[in-house]
Amino acid sequence: MKTTSHMVEKEIDDRAVLVSLVTQKQKRNEAIAEYSLQELVKLAETAGVQVLETMTQNKETKDSKWFIGKGKVDELKAMLEELGGNTAIFDQELSGAQVRNLEAALDVKIIDRTQLILDIFAQRAKTREGIIQVELAQLSYLLPRLSGQGKNLSRLGGGIGTRGPGESKLETDRRHIRGRIDELKAQLEEVVRHRTLHRERRKKTGVFQVALVGYTNAGKSTLLKQLTQADVYIENQLFATLDPTSRTMELPSGKEIVLTDTVGFIQNLPHDLVASFRATLEEANEADLILHVVDSSTDMRNEQMRVVGEVLQELGAHQKEQLTIFNKIDACSQEEREMLTTEGEFLKISAFDQADLERLRIAIQEKLMGESKEFRIPANKGDVISLMYRIGDVLETDVDGEDMIFKVRVNKDDYVKVAYQLVAYDQQAKQGQQVDSEGEIY
Repeated sequence: MKTTSHMVEKEIDDRAVLVSLVTQKQKRNEAIAEYSLQELVKLAETAGVQVLETMTQNKETKDSKWFIGKGKVDELKAMLEELGGNTAIFDQELSGAQVRNLEAALDVKIIDRTQLILDIFAQRAKTREGIIQVELAQLSYLLPRLSGQGKNLSRLGGGIGTRGPGESKLETDRRHIRGRIDELKAQLEEVVRHRTLHRERRKKTGVFQVALVGYTNAGKSTLLKQLTQADVYIENQLFATLDPTSRTMELPSGKEIVLTDTVGFIQNLPHDLVASFRATLEEANEADLILHVVDSSTDMRNEQMRVVGEVLQELGAHQKEQLTIFNKIDACSQEEREMLTTEGEFLKISAFDQADLERLRIAIQEKLMGESKEFRIPANKGDVISLMYRIGDVLETDVDGEDMIFKVRVNKDDYVKVAYQLVAYDQQAKQGQQVDSEGEIY
């Protein structure tokens, strides 16, 4: 009887040439275009790719068929053959037709920036939520491009562009993939429901929530570890943190808050990824305070801050209370430190300087708790006295006859809800009047 052997090819290392197209519009800011290509190198290395060479083309507009010019395609083919490359990675997003045309011409795997970022996320996802979000983003990205994925899907060796959902899923028809997308969305909705319940429970306990946001590799995880002694993964690479981590932190007053580290942002963060990770990024939207962590040692910090601002705006979190943290000042010269400014409040710190960390704790406390107020409350009003401890941080208490005097650093939002009642009781105690349940003096 004739038997057929099925050979499974072992994973082949990706050896890539990186390609960037700078159009006339982008040429107005060549520094950003150059930085984007440098960032692509870091992304490729993070994904485990061996970067052989980079190539840039200046062109009026992108070519609808090849993305880059036909002459540049020939030049790229010769470079790949000479260097022994098996992958071409483009710094911009490609259409399915462009991928198909480039594959046919170059006979290598074609990956664009979006797919590379999605692949890194697929490698890093550990929690059920993270895995669902990555698969949803990958399938949403691939669905309109199925006709252009022939060579990628046929390469059983794996590597970048094939992790996450897996080749067997990607080779199924559009109807099957749409069904899988609907299934993942339903699973994600359940995750969102649980996360919302946890948030509501935290709010009921009166615990403040602070979110660390910022560009990838700005030092958010290091800051979380230094402030909370959290056991979190820290590495000098892009997207070291994917799944959000929440830890309890104690303020100088002794009050505890919840500090959450979130996934880092990046230039041209794939829209499908932002949509899929909305549940995770909602931590920023629900926070009482956002700490925008900035890598002050990079020349591109202003561009990085702009990118973070745009993503926060897309999430609807741009009007939240914010404090900008210029991190890594130990890597800056004195002149560079003096140039670090921005609109709104900011601090310049090193995450490894204990004095800086204490200044940050005090700043967080002042942002959350606001100014201190003094109230005189009748000692027999136990319900009102307990309210004092719910609206903020009780700094001092004293007894004066039948009254208790409280000095409280109040939270603005909580205080507004009960201010009428506390002010009325304060007047009652001072003037010997009575107050009804609605806070009305009679």
